[in-house]
Amino acid sequence: MKKIHPAFLLLLAAIAAYGLLIPQLGFYWDDLPMSWIRYQLGRQAMTEYFSTNRPVWAWLYQVTTSILPHQPIYWQVFALFWRWAGALTVWAIARRLFPQRATFALTLSLFFLLYPGFNQQWGSYLYSHFFIVLFFFLFSIHLMLRGKTLPALLFSALNLWMMEYFFVLELIRPFVIWVSLPVDSNRFKTTLRQWVPYLGVFALAVLSRIFIFNNQIYQFSIREELAKAPFETLSLLVGNVFSSLWAVTLSAWALIFRFPSPAIDGPRTVALYIFVVMLVAAVAMFGLRNQSQSGNDAPRQRGSILLLGLVMLALAGPPFWLTNVPISLGYPANRATLSFILGVSFLFAGLLEYFPRAARMALVVLAVSLAAGRQFLWANDFRRDWDSHKNLFWQMTWRVPGLEKDTVVLMNEELLYYADNSLSATLNWIYAPDNRTAEVDYVLFYPTNRLGASLPALTPDLPIFYDYLAGVFRGSTSQVVVFYYSPPGCLRVIDPDIDPDNRLIPEDTLLREAAALSSTAHILNKPTAQMPAVYGPEPAHGWCYYFQKADLARQMGDWEAVTRLGDDAFASGDYPNDPVERFVFIEGYAHTEDWKKAVELSETSYKVSKAYVGPLLCKLWDRIALETTVTPEQASAVEQVRIEFECPP
Repeated sequence: MKKIHPAFLLLLAAIAAYGLLIPQLGFYWDDLPMSWIRYQLGRQAMTEYFSTNRPVWAWLYQVTTSILPHQPIYWQVFALFWRWAGALTVWAIARRLFPQRATFALTLSLFFLLYPGFNQQWGSYLYSHFFIVLFFFLFSIHLMLRGKTLPALLFSALNLWMMEYFFVLELIRPFVIWVSLPVDSNRFKTTLRQWVPYLGVFALAVLSRIFIFNNQIYQFSIREELAKAPFETLSLLVGNVFSSLWAVTLSAWALIFRFPSPAIDGPRTVALYIFVVMLVAAVAMFGLRNQSQSGNDAPRQRGSILLLGLVMLALAGPPFWLTNVPISLGYPANRATLSFILGVSFLFAGLLEYFPRAARMALVVLAVSLAAGRQFLWANDFRRDWDSHKNLFWQMTWRVPGLEKDTVVLMNEELLYYADNSLSATLNWIYAPDNRTAEVDYVLFYPTNRLGASLPALTPDLPIFYDYLAGVFRGSTSQVVVFYYSPPGCLRVIDPDIDPDNRLIPEDTLLREAAALSSTAHILNKPTAQMPAVYGPEPAHGWCYYFQKADLARQMGDWEAVTRLGDDAFASGDYPNDPVERFVFIEGYAHTEDWKKAVELSETSYKVSKAYVGPLLCKLWDRIALETTVTPEQASAVEQVRIEFECPP
């Protein structure tokens, strides 16, 4: 059988798991603020952004952003390349350490590539740089095993000075050297002699972090806690160590048994999932059968593999355990699992070496194929969230053509893979595209995250200051626009007259309480918003387009435009997903004296939920009664709805 290089097999698996949906993926989480700072505010702003945490890492961003444009597809491919390059380097390390165990090397690299504890591959702008630093560390190990000391020292230094995630993992090096050497009386001395140059680089890195630059974000907070309560702190630390090790090992790999549902995910997604699983299973099976493996010296090598895995796991945790950074499988905290991937892969691949060949192959094929399928499902979740993100801001530009400078936007936390910090970047990108200064024009807050801190309280006339590291925002709680977004419902500007009592808005969003701050006075009917090219062409005009334009027309008092848009909306065949979305048209038809239509739409909304929508309709019709001219038809319509909806007198 003609042999195929594992590099090709790993690339196929990587594309199947991570790459099939790349054209439909975007920017996520920290991608947005970090890339906005670099591409809009400039190089110096990015340097300022990293000045308090990872200044050397900023140099890497300066290089990569000089090459790649501000387009998601380039960064997605870039991140995929470095994920694959890391896995290929792991394979090369295993082949150097255990030249007789080719199937082990492929198993190890597949486990490393498809590890299911980390599900943020598609935050490509950010994590491509994580993968590059991880590659530097791995490539340094590989070069060391090949006897290339000087370049190995260089790549080791790049890892150590750029960030802390893989810092302590550098101490795995003497164990790797030990395993690579033949068993003889000089083994210890040779290990020490080969390790000394790398130990020197590590010592310099430690000294530089102590005396030159110390990360101001991740501090060793455990020292203070040990001084206050040593026994309790040590007990919590031990518990944290074991719980995190459980999470990154068995709990992480148990995620592969979460399968898609046709009812929830849809038949197309299920079909693609099956395709990915079968493709990667075929790749793994072919690759494992295509490798030669000798069983010589098996017990010693198995023990060495497990030793390396256990030591790697122990060395992966200190940057997080000692700084109280949580290690979990939730988003976004599972970024910490990146440090553990190598150790987990060595441990599990090593344990499988104790199984008979047929059973081992079956387990590997099952594990990596299901892991690839699980990663594909996460990719699909990211695709959907990017669609929701784009939909949010397209609707916002329809409803808000321009926004007064220094406005605070409040919104509920609906999107899965975006913090409010992420959305602030997009808000500025759209509404202040020409601002290159350190004065940030807009900020978007989730009240659930910011209340009592950056957002002092939900009362007017309070100053708001927010430090973006590369710039600052200064505003006030008296200049606020509040939005509610719950797709497939439309984005809605909160109505301060009606929405404080709107139980369709969950209470825990705090938006009902924030409604009193919301004012459309800060929304300008001037087309200053510019949608960036990454958001694609303008979507087809459906219900939400007509709703947004009608709501803007209502704000401007153009009731004829509201009814024209209403006629178009109801004729389009689309429909509202929230009964409150009819309110603008009810009001429009009332103001143009089409009382029959206004009452009919009110009755339709009322039927959705009498208990929830009825009180809101009463408030709406109270406003209609105040703002429209009293005529017999008006009085009859108002009286009819008040009786029908049981409105209070």
